[in-house]
Amino acid sequence: MIPAAFAYHRPKSVAEAIALLSDLGEDARPLSGGHSLIPMMKLRLAKPSDLVDLGAIAELKGIREDGPDIVIGATTTQRELIASSLIASKAPILKEAAMVIADPQVRALGTIGGNVANGDPGNDMPAVMMCLGATYQLAGKGGERHVAARDFYQGAYFTALEPGEILAAIRIPVPAAGHGYAYEKLKRKVGDYATAAAAVVLTMAGGQATSCSIGLTNVGETPLWADAAARILVGSRLDAATVKRAVAAAEAITSPASDTRGPAQYRTKMAGVMLTRALERARSLAH
Repeated sequence: MIPAAFAYHRPKSVAEAIALLSDLGEDARPLSGGHSLIPMMKLRLAKPSDLVDLGAIAELKGIREDGPDIVIGATTTQRELIASSLIASKAPILKEAAMVIADPQVRALGTIGGNVANGDPGNDMPAVMMCLGATYQLAGKGGERHVAARDFYQGAYFTALEPGEILAAIRIPVPAAGHGYAYEKLKRKVGDYATAAAAVVLTMAGGQATSCSIGLTNVGETPLWADAAARILVGSRLDAATVKRAVAAAEAITSPASDTRGPAQYRTKMAGVMLTRALERARSLAH
């Protein structure tokens, strides 16, 4: 439970952090909240030569509205997300998802950037970001680029981040006024990773769904955006038969592992149950 030796760096700007990561090479790792990386270091599953701590970089913090988008700095903590009146009023599914991440101690230090950037399929926020159509702002020596959350995840712990790049901010289109939302998570105990979870954002008009987006957590090597399932629901009244077809389409794209959370078939079915619940609750909130 003791990490291998490493050098520690605490830059004061994004430019300084990028320069350090570039100069130190691929064995250096950025450190945000540390709740993913440090446990892996203690188990010696990760042995970085250098840690570049992003915690002192003011430009990576904060939550603000920018035109049609909400912009969240990468080192914003889950606790800050939960406390944000802007998030509560404009994108409340983010608060809801943050509330079921681990426990208050972890949420006090764990960051939104760390949760979405490391590619752990068990993390809660990536599927929510895919559901919301978020874009990640990546900063590297070659400049800044933007990658959609739906294109970012390529495999377990494998993402579109290039060596030397950091995730600087998350840009989320403000959901339509009156939208319905829900994040339903099945877990073995408080604070655990999901056995399966589903995020839903939808709008209704005249009793029919006018838009719908669905994300699934921890039922594949990456978070999943269930686009085909969502398209089945658009234009419907979310009647039981249509919801059943959509749930089947969502289950069809899952490929969970059999593990201590249950066999693969069970976890797939629980993804369907979570989606059914999320759709029901999101519909009840839409107006």
